[in-house]
Amino acid sequence: MVQFLVDTIWLVPCYALIGAISSVFWSPGIIRSTGPRPAGYINLLMTLLAFIHGLLTLQAIWNQPVQEISFTWLNAAGLNLTCPIEISPINIGAIVLVTGLNVLAQIYAIGYMEMDWGWARFYALLGLFEAGMCALALCNSLFFSYVILEILTLGTYLLVGLWFSQSLVVTGARDAFLTKRVGDLLLLMGVIALLPLAGTWDYSELAEWAKTANLDPKVAALLGLALIAGPMGKCAQFPLHLWLDEAMEGPIPSTILRNSVVVATGAWVLIKLQPVLALSPLVLSATVLIGAVTAVGASAIAIAQIDIKRALSYSVSAYMGLVFIAVGSGQDNAALLLVLTHAVAMALLVMSVGAIIWNNITQDLTQLGGLWSRRPISGLAFIVGTLGLIAFPPLGSFWALVELADGLWATKPWLVGLVVVVNALTAFSLTRVFGLIFGGKPNKMTVRSPEAFWPITFPMIVLLAFALHLPLVLESLSLLPTWATLNKDVALMLIWSSIFGSSISGVIYLGGMWQKPVQLPWKPLQDLFAYDFYTAKIYRLSIVFGVDLVSRIIDIVDRYLVDGLVNLVGFASIFGGESLKYSTSGRSQSYALTILLGIVVMGMLLSWPFLSHLSLVFANT
Repeated sequence: MVQFLVDTIWLVPCYALIGAISSVFWSPGIIRSTGPRPAGYINLLMTLLAFIHGLLTLQAIWNQPVQEISFTWLNAAGLNLTCPIEISPINIGAIVLVTGLNVLAQIYAIGYMEMDWGWARFYALLGLFEAGMCALALCNSLFFSYVILEILTLGTYLLVGLWFSQSLVVTGARDAFLTKRVGDLLLLMGVIALLPLAGTWDYSELAEWAKTANLDPKVAALLGLALIAGPMGKCAQFPLHLWLDEAMEGPIPSTILRNSVVVATGAWVLIKLQPVLALSPLVLSATVLIGAVTAVGASAIAIAQIDIKRALSYSVSAYMGLVFIAVGSGQDNAALLLVLTHAVAMALLVMSVGAIIWNNITQDLTQLGGLWSRRPISGLAFIVGTLGLIAFPPLGSFWALVELADGLWATKPWLVGLVVVVNALTAFSLTRVFGLIFGGKPNKMTVRSPEAFWPITFPMIVLLAFALHLPLVLESLSLLPTWATLNKDVALMLIWSSIFGSSISGVIYLGGMWQKPVQLPWKPLQDLFAYDFYTAKIYRLSIVFGVDLVSRIIDIVDRYLVDGLVNLVGFASIFGGESLKYSTSGRSQSYALTILLGIVVMGMLLSWPFLSHLSLVFANT
C-alpha cells in the first residue's frame, strides 16, 4: 500500500484539478438549486486527500534514495520532450506544505467568503494554484517548470481580479500580470538558449553538466541573467516587486497562499538552477546584489506603510531577498529552510490580519487600535507569526537566519551585517503593525470587534500550534544545527537585532510618548519610504513613457505612411478605373489608338536613357 502511494504520487496535482473542474458545475447558470457551496466542500475534500497522500508518502521515503519517473509528452521530428518527476523528501515535503496550507486557507475561506457571489470560481482557482505548485514541486524539468510558472501567473491574474467589478481590482490584476510577464519573457529566452548548450532541461542532468561545462564568460553571464529574471518577478524582487503590492486587491484567503508559497515558486526554480548560475561569478554577484537591495529597501518601505496588506507584502519581498542572497552565496540548504519557515510564519500573519480586516471592514492601520482585549486569538497568532519570522529562538526562522549568516561569516562578512539590519527592520516593522492594531485605545472601527467565528479562527489556531512546534519537527528530521556547532557570535547578533528592533518599535507604538501616526523629522525621507522610493513614478517616467512614445510613433507610421501608401494605390486604381470607363465606346479605332498611345509612351520611357545619351553626343559635336 505504501509503495503504491509512492508510485502514484504524481496523482497529487490531479486531486486539485478534479476539484477545480468539478466547480464548473456550480458556476452561475448551471447548478443553482444548491448554491455554490458544494464546490468549496468538494475542493476542500480533494485537497485534504492530496495532503494525506503526500504526508504518508513523505513518511515512506524519508532517508530513502531519490526515485524518478518519466512521462513522454512529445516525440516528433527529432524532438523528445519528457516530463521527469523526482520523488525525494524535499519535493514531497514541499507538496505537504502546499496542500496543508491550502487546506487551512480553504477552511478560512468558508468563513471569510461566506456571502461572496464568486465562491465556486474562487475555489476552482485555489485548486488551480494548488495543482500548479504541487506539479512544480514534483517536476524535474526546467521547460515544464516554465510552463507551470505561466499557469500560476494566469492563476494570480484571475484570483487577484476575482472582484472584477471594482476598478482598482482590475488595475491590480493587470499590473501584476504584466509585471510578471517582463521576467517570464527573459526566462523563456534563457530556457531556449540553455537546451543547445547543455542538451537537456533536466535539473539533475543540468547539475552534472555544469560541473564540467566550459562556457564563454559572456555567454554564461547572459544565460544566467536571463534565468534569474523569471524568479525575480515571481519573488517580487526589485525592480519587479510592485506586482505583489498590486495583488493585495485579491481576497485574503488567496493572499494566504500567495504571500507564503506562491512567491516561493520562483525561489524553488532559482535553487534548482543554482549549479547553472554558478558558471558565472557575475550572475552570482548580481543575485546577491538584487537580494540585498530588495531586502534592505523593502524592509525600510514596510515601516512607512499604513495599509496592513502593503506592510506585509513588503516584508515578503524582503524575506525573498534573503533567499536570493542565500542562492547567490551557494547556500541551497539555508535557502530551502528560509522558504519553509517564512511560509508558515507569513501564512499565520495573513490569517491574523485577515480576521481583523473581515470584522472591522478596514485595512488602514490609522483606524485600528485597542484590539488586544477583544481579539486575543488574533493577537496571539500575530505575535507567534512575528516571532517565527525574525531571529527569535527557538522558533523556525531563527535557525534559518543563523544558518545563512553562519555561511556568510567567513566569506562575505558584510552580508552578515546586512542580514542583521534586515532582521532588525523586520522586527521593528511587524512590532509597529502589532502596536497599531492591538495596542492603544479602541477607535471608532474597533469599539465593537469580537473574535471571528470558527471557520476563520480554527485554521489560525492549527497553524499557530504548528508554528510553535516547527522547531521540534525540524529537530526530529535532523534539519537543525546542533548547539555545539552553532556560531554563537552570529546567533547573538541576530537575537540582539530582534530585541533591539522590537523594543524600539514597542516603545514608540505601544507606549504613549509619541503621537500616532509617527512622523519622521524630515518629511522628504518619510515620503521616500511611504511612496516606495518613488518606484511607480520612475516607472511612469521611464518605461511607461518610453513604451507609450514608441507606440505613438508606430501608430503614426502605420496610419500615415503604411496606410497612406496603401490608400494611395487604392485611390489611383479607383481613379484610373473611373477614367478608363469613359473611354469605353465600343469602337475598335478608339481601342487601337489607346493601345498605340500606350506603346509610344512605354517606348519613350524605355528609350529615354538612349535618347539622353544621343542628345549629349550631338551637343558635344
